[in-house]
Amino acid sequence: MPLTFDDLLARARDLATGGRRAILGIAGSPGAGKTTLAERLVGELNGPGEPWAAHVPMDGFHLADVELDRLGRRGRKGAPDTFDAAGYAALLRRLREEADGHTVYAPGFERVLEQPLAGVIPVPPEIRLVVTEGNYLLLGTGSWPLVRSRLDEVWFCEIDEQERIRRLVARHEEFGKDHDTAVAWVRGTDQRNADLIAPTRERADLLVPASALPAPCRPRRSGAVR
Repeated sequence: MPLTFDDLLARARDLATGGRRAILGIAGSPGAGKTTLAERLVGELNGPGEPWAAHVPMDGFHLADVELDRLGRRGRKGAPDTFDAAGYAALLRRLREEADGHTVYAPGFERVLEQPLAGVIPVPPEIRLVVTEGNYLLLGTGSWPLVRSRLDEVWFCEIDEQERIRRLVARHEEFGKDHDTAVAWVRGTDQRNADLIAPTRERADLLVPASALPAPCRPRRSGAVR
């Protein structure tokens, strides 16, 4: 039978039954629905009771624009080497190993400012499942394999390519780009990143088809890339 969102919910719930905090990664190309899926999973798992799942996106580890300018990489913002992958891996280690006794704080990303914000996502000790998402969780270069080693499972979101591009253009327009600039960025920087990410699907524990993904929500003014 085709995979459904309820199947994903049950699989995520099962990850957290081993007596220790588990970390689920959700990967995919820009615009594939990673953030929407992560937020919906966490919302459904937590329900009306005490929260026991948390969403910690990768995008808080974007390098700040001032550092990208220094490195000459601002025109490629969103590429693998414009993130602090080693810092992200270190946070995932802390989330796994420091699950008892104190709150671990994670950075977020402000979409209007296009800048990371330190310490805006608290992960208290009662959290048993962390859902993290980002483009490069399965990348095999740099410090990204260390990121993969911290994750119990990684799922890869797949949607129709034209729909993915449509969503990306709409997102860039939502956050201030005019249509032509948005299209140019999607066809250029975003597409180069998508071409790099697509082959990593072979390393995923689960391929998530579009039919199992929740409908995208209106982009929020802060948080991670969808």
